[in-house]
Amino acid sequence: MDLHLIAIVVYLSLAGIVSHATQPSEDYWQSMLPNTPMPKAIQDLLPSDLTNEKSTYIDGATGVNVGRKGVGVSTGKPGSGTNVGVGKGGVSVHTSPKGKPVVVKVNPTENQFRYRYGASEDQLRDDPNMTLFFKEEDLHPGTTMSLHFTKTTPGATFLPRQEAESVPFSSNKFSDILHQFSVKPGSKEAQTMKKTIQDCEEPAMEGEEKYCATSLESMIDFSTSKLGSNNVQAISTEFEKEETQKQQYTITGDIQKMASDEAVVCHDQPYVYAVFYCHSSYSIRAYKVPLVGANGSKANAVAVCHTNTAKWNPKHLAFQVLKVKPGTVPVCHFLPEDHVVWVSK
Repeated sequence: MDLHLIAIVVYLSLAGIVSHATQPSEDYWQSMLPNTPMPKAIQDLLPSDLTNEKSTYIDGATGVNVGRKGVGVSTGKPGSGTNVGVGKGGVSVHTSPKGKPVVVKVNPTENQFRYRYGASEDQLRDDPNMTLFFKEEDLHPGTTMSLHFTKTTPGATFLPRQEAESVPFSSNKFSDILHQFSVKPGSKEAQTMKKTIQDCEEPAMEGEEKYCATSLESMIDFSTSKLGSNNVQAISTEFEKEETQKQQYTITGDIQKMASDEAVVCHDQPYVYAVFYCHSSYSIRAYKVPLVGANGSKANAVAVCHTNTAKWNPKHLAFQVLKVKPGTVPVCHFLPEDHVVWVSK
């Protein structure tokens, strides 16, 4: 069963409670950040308000039935797939021996935003023409880069804080997590989920503070507390239309630098519901960069430049790509569509 279906089922466990009202996460945003527009990266992770019963069939094999009393999902032929039931009491997942486990997307560059890590063999073998990192001096109109904007876990959504805090999220409860989401122990999906939890449990790198937000409410609280104000701006990479292909992009028009060099950057993690790895730093310059792809697609991308890389792993991919040493020049990269930068206005 694909990850996006499990994610749908997880948030729909709340359908009987919040189906007739604004989502609690959205309410919290409005109460805490009334003057801050919600970026598309966050809007896309909010559960939909589903009040009428619906049936959806995907590829002729998966049926999703949504009603006010709960949700039912079945995959494959009767008796040979995965059945998921959702009600006010929570989520139950039952997979027959022939049913497929949750599929968690494994990103080969998953550690590129973990600055304590060296480059993996997979990263070093990636397309050498792909622009993963660049120098700040390259941020000017006319610069062309080969880029591929992707989403970490398509289909994942936020859980309201009360629900998120009721679900285990720790290494010592990992077997319970796998059981709850019907993920086979030892599978690649399980390894990816475990890696996300382990990354969240590691201590922060010197000079930064980190936090893994398992709900939108907790992301708001961490970001505003580190910036010292609720007068903030949240930005993300946005396309005029859905874009998934790798291509050449050219910087066009004016590049907008954010007002402060203090920022909180939140990276979406591969998991069965929305989890963000957030870290705050006093040495980040954030930019909004207009891009036009070779096929004419347009984007307003977010780029961040790290001005102090002295504590990064000397074998980090950025240094190998740019042929520079830690602490010598700012290291920049664009953010995927589902990552968010928080800065003071």
